[in-house]
Amino acid sequence: MDAAEAVEAEAVLERLARIEALDREGAPAGSLIDELRALITEAQLWSRAEGGEAGNEAVSRLQSALTPEVAVQAPAGMIAV
Repeated sequence: MDAAEAVEAEAVLERLARIEALDREGAPAGSLIDELRALITEAQLWSRAEGGEAGNEAVSRLQSALTPEVAVQAPAGMIAV
């Protein structure tokens, strides 16, 4: 792993840690979604630095998971995001 790959990998790992912390703290869904979108951007940068089809496929799956067509189920009485 070269320096660019290491920097990008570290950014992704730090973002994942933030997402996990927000989730444990019960952060609002909007905050988590914002972090997940930022994760996609960082994952794309990492994928480009590292290269390879597996990285590209993982980023594509993340993007698909956050597309507007995917409905997020909210508990009864709450508004879905």
